[in-house]
Amino acid sequence: MSGNMLSRWTNFLSEDGEKEWRQRDAEFENNTLDKATLIELWNKGWQCMFDTLGTLQDDDLLKTVFIRKEPLTAIDAINRQLAHYPYHVGQIVHIGKELLDNKWE
Repeated sequence: MSGNMLSRWTNFLSEDGEKEWRQRDAEFENNTLDKATLIELWNKGWQCMFDTLGTLQDDDLLKTVFIRKEPLTAIDAINRQLAHYPYHVGQIVHIGKELLDNKWE
């Protein structure tokens, strides 16, 4: 999620949301990261989103932004992302439950 968030929210109004520097395929490789690194990445993505949303003005919401060269109003792009993240959080919770089985709390 962090890679997606950094890509989408960095220079939200002025650059395509799919950045050239993003290594999307690498995000799905089986990397073993320690808890501190995972939390750092998690927080970095969310902070980027909240920082960007905090700078937007009302008139920014109707501006055109692009995600993978697809034009969207900024408000539509925001809603798209706000619908996308819960899906992935649900996947994370599901995997956690599967891994912990009856130890899940």
